[in-house]
Amino acid sequence: MPAPALHLMCGKIASGKSTLAKALSVEHSAILLSEDSWLSGLYPDDIKSVADYIRLARRIRDVLGPLVVSILRSGVAVVLDFPANTVADRKWLRSLADDAQVPHCLHYLDVDDDVCLARLHARNEKAEHDFSATDAEFRLITSYFRAPDAAEGLDVRVHVQ
Repeated sequence: MPAPALHLMCGKIASGKSTLAKALSVEHSAILLSEDSWLSGLYPDDIKSVADYIRLARRIRDVLGPLVVSILRSGVAVVLDFPANTVADRKWLRSLADDAQVPHCLHYLDVDDDVCLARLHARNEKAEHDFSATDAEFRLITSYFRAPDAAEGLDVRVHVQ
């Protein structure tokens, strides 16, 4: 069995985070936890704004954080398909690996906005994702995005597409 590690996802909407997370969970025999799945399962009709998302995502993080640490301490790798898209998000996610005393890897999907928007339109058309987003929502959410910086001290693997 592979050594436990925490794999984190960083990238804009429709950059390929969930697709990569699924592949990593197979590659590393890891448990995959997806924020979108938890949000859509627990709060299917409650997210009407970014403020709603932040409030409900915080609830999920408060519950899943200790669970992730426990899983990692038991020797099982975890892939968190949660957006590590701000410095504060990455600090919290990194703290889970630190608390469990396991290594982490931040997978940064460096994808151009136009590519993400084209993928978003295709994804919305297929209606196969837990959430859809408009172009305006993409732009609003992307305005909060911050690429990882070396000063954060993270183990970053860049995926350019």
